[in-house]
Amino acid sequence: MKNFLKIFAVVLLIALVYLRIEIYPQLDLISGFSAKSVASGHFIDNRSLETIQQGDNDIDKIDWATNKLDDKQKFVTSSVYGLKTRKAIYRQGLGATLINDEYDATKPYEVPKRNFIKNNLSFPYGEKEPKACLPNGMDTVFTNIDYAKLNTAIEHAFDKKGEKDKRTRSFIVIYKDKIIAEKYADGFDKNSKLLGWSMTKSITATYFGILQKQGKIDIMKPAPIAEWATDKRSKITLNDLLHMNSGLEWEENYGKISDVTKMLFIAEDMTKSQIDKPFVGNPNNSWNYSSGTTNLLSGILRKQFKTHQDYLDFWYSALIDKIGMNSMIVETDMAGNFVGSSYSWATTRDWAKFGLLYLHNGNWNGEQLFAPNWAKYVATPTNGSNGKYGAHFWLNANGDFPDLPRDFYRCSGYQGQMVAIFPSQDMVVVRMGLSEEFDFNGFLSDVIRSLKN
Repeated sequence: MKNFLKIFAVVLLIALVYLRIEIYPQLDLISGFSAKSVASGHFIDNRSLETIQQGDNDIDKIDWATNKLDDKQKFVTSSVYGLKTRKAIYRQGLGATLINDEYDATKPYEVPKRNFIKNNLSFPYGEKEPKACLPNGMDTVFTNIDYAKLNTAIEHAFDKKGEKDKRTRSFIVIYKDKIIAEKYADGFDKNSKLLGWSMTKSITATYFGILQKQGKIDIMKPAPIAEWATDKRSKITLNDLLHMNSGLEWEENYGKISDVTKMLFIAEDMTKSQIDKPFVGNPNNSWNYSSGTTNLLSGILRKQFKTHQDYLDFWYSALIDKIGMNSMIVETDMAGNFVGSSYSWATTRDWAKFGLLYLHNGNWNGEQLFAPNWAKYVATPTNGSNGKYGAHFWLNANGDFPDLPRDFYRCSGYQGQMVAIFPSQDMVVVRMGLSEEFDFNGFLSDVIRSLKN
């Protein structure tokens, strides 16, 4: 009996040490992720707490958190077994923001001014529904499409009842500006706002193309970061940052306490998370995917404007509202910066509009938002990426997706969010869901094969 108690004591001690060293420091991140996820999903898309916990938050360790909603004061608190309570507040126009104990949630705040497009035009240039020619309401004007094959491909992208494998929430196919296929999982529809995660990066980069066309910025010049002015980092250009090729240190690991998790779930000002990082390589020769870089770019954008209000308004007036993404909201951090790396929400149709803007090389219904060669710029491989990455867009130049065209490029986000752009097919496909294991190569190739030669 004494030996058993000794062994038990040793095992208990080891378990407590493990929990203290390995698990306890992660609780801030776990409860922070949970609080932010619940606040955004509930207040932006009107999802119930149960739906969010069973869907968005059914992630290893995140499901440890207990969440409490306050609908009247619009905030969420989350904790893990009563420890490390975190709070996320919701503000109309700014979305949900994860805050710390020092943050004054009663202080006044500015919100973006919106200008929603209202006209009698059909998608994508207006909100008028397409003529219902099929039972599912899709357009059948094209004789070169095998609709039976297309609809079978879309059906296969969704789980059957009782399954939880593909976890697709929405799928839409746009061909020659027409919706030719569209489907939603139970509980979601064309009005559901869905989180794009890192697809937000492609949104952020686009503003540099817009400013460049307006003659207000030169992406080939050194990045305007005061902290870099007197050292070797002064050679880092905006072009390097847009290509994730600055040479700066950054760890993008969501499974542990890392640069990116500390930024998203602890930092007050996310635009500063990479500013103090040292070189671990050379600019334009050290590709390294970094959410810190994108939020640094958001901070650079803010400095292009005289006031914070101008910065907030620009994101919508220059792009989002301009192309009728009326549902979109980009969330801010505690310092009032747009979290350009990760936090934008929109309907599936509105995400498709962003893809169509690039498919049309920056021309939106006759207005040129960015120069036509900007689309080519973002889809040109950066050094060191092995053809995988351009300027805040992912590429297929190396054939990572062997059954898809090499000119296919995409916005891509956590859990398999994708806006897929197919220039040679005049097509945009959007998939939103909750699984990294989704077979994009197989499903997208099936969609393309529905086009008759």
